[in-house]
Amino acid sequence: MSETALAQPEKLPVGPIGRHGIGYWGVGTLVASEAALFAYLLFAYFYTGAAAQPGWLLEPAPPLKLALPNTILLLASSLVAWVGERGVLDRRRWQALLGFGGAAIMGTGFVVVQWFEWKAKAYGLGTSSYASLYFVTTGFHIAHVIVGIGVLVAIFAWTALDYFSPRRRLTVSAGVLYWHFVDLVWLFVFATYYVTPYLGFGR
Repeated sequence: MSETALAQPEKLPVGPIGRHGIGYWGVGTLVASEAALFAYLLFAYFYTGAAAQPGWLLEPAPPLKLALPNTILLLASSLVAWVGERGVLDRRRWQALLGFGGAAIMGTGFVVVQWFEWKAKAYGLGTSSYASLYFVTTGFHIAHVIVGIGVLVAIFAWTALDYFSPRRRLTVSAGVLYWHFVDLVWLFVFATYYVTPYLGFGR
């Protein structure tokens, strides 16, 4: 049998196939470590708020007119990015381009709206421990969103150049996984800073 295999060699795969490969596990490890960072920041909020004196919470009723639509926009972008990944799997390049391009545009919109949200605050980074936690947490998240937008733009460009296929899609899957992580983290950040005050925490 070994002689037959040597006489009729098969083409060896070049690079990882599907989602299998060190790169995907690398992004998974990155996501786990960054999730720990946000867990620490949110823990600091709850720990500090639980031990603080009344009045620690600078916004007992945080305005949702920007934050809520922005949250829906970011969560919807995760679905759009998934549609892009499905486009690669189904060999529909136009669908993949719409998905990755649309998610990048929606992510950019999220960053712009978050900037206006910051500008509307009556307090700054150094006003109090609450203000510091709010701006540091949301600032770190925006930094991750900007990185994710860069990843989506790169995937969009490589898709336009026809670099991917259902077998060669590790980069796509890893990039979309990172974007899903960014969106999921914001859900926890939003629930912490915009929902828990309405439930009476920190007042």
